[in-house]
Amino acid sequence: MKEQKEEGKGLSETERRLIEGLRQRPQMMERFQSILELANSQEGPLLSADEVEELLIEEVRKLGNDTMSQWAVSAEERVGRELKEQDKTLRSRKKKR
Repeated sequence: MKEQKEEGKGLSETERRLIEGLRQRPQMMERFQSILELANSQEGPLLSADEVEELLIEEVRKLGNDTMSQWAVSAEERVGRELKEQDKTLRSRKKKR
């Protein structure tokens, strides 16, 4: 089911949610911008298909790494909150350096 933009109304709800999500995750936004720049490249030296593929693979890897890192931080915070809700006597400790 695709959301259609109404004539002259601007962004669809899906587009607004996507933009808001990317604003909350600037590293992901940077990766998507790099991918779009590769797809829309009209200037500079003409790259071979292999070169473009190599650049895209690297950007997708970086996107995956950024996404997993952000997910892990969120998951750790969520687990901590849930554990504290289950047992109010729990205290967090930070690793000493």
